[in-house]
Amino acid sequence: MSSEDFPSGPWTGYYQYPTGERGSQDLLLMFQNGRMSGGGQDERGGFEIQGSYDEDSKEADWVKAYPDGHKVLYRGFREGPVPGIWGTWNIPGNWSGGFHIWPLISSSEDLESMEEAEHETRHQPALLPGG
Repeated sequence: MSSEDFPSGPWTGYYQYPTGERGSQDLLLMFQNGRMSGGGQDERGGFEIQGSYDEDSKEADWVKAYPDGHKVLYRGFREGPVPGIWGTWNIPGNWSGGFHIWPLISSSEDLESMEEAEHETRHQPALLPGG
């Protein structure tokens, strides 16, 4: 059974290249009894997802596999005020970067609050000594 932290259904998000550029991805994920599965589409094409998640630790690990055999390993965490899973992806011996995926939201108010929280999380002002 999926939960509030790991809801089954449509998700969207991005992955970030080492250069800082982002690629978008849309996913349809199923979370059930510690297993996650599904598939999606990104700029490279269609892919399948197989992995696991843990309700207690809020961690998830999965493999994104393309039909041509190309595989990307993902490791993520559900934490903080922004919905979804944050973490890192890697292609062993090749590239790695960050990602953020989140469940699609029907309310534009919820989307605005998510974007504000993400902006605040990424752009925290530096604290000056004595301030």
